Amino acid sequence: MYAIIKTGGKQYKVQEGDELFVERLNADVNAQVTFEPLMIGDEKGSVIGTPTVAGASVTATVLEHGKGKKVQLAIYKKMNGHHRAQGHRQPYSKIKINAIKK
Repeated sequence: MYAIIKTGGKQYKVQEGDELFVERLNADVNAQVTFEPLMIGDEKGSVIGTPTVAGASVTATVLEHGKGKKVQLAIYKKMNGHHRAQGHRQPYSKIKINAIKK
């Protein structure tokens, strides 16, 4: 069985036991989080929600929080000779999918 969940403005296809990195969640490490799936499917067929599947849920455990690789930005204005370097590290949460309830 699989489900499509939405978190952090992105959609993910998940199955039980999957570990994935998502945008930083406002939850502690080892906390249980619940998502409302947009779609649930298995061998028999799929159920598409409007916008979510009623009565269904996906539970996950937050394994850790961290930051991604640094992205370097170069800002340059040719007429002024102005240049500046800037970096950014996106925060993330690593989660493990425990159960998909239909």
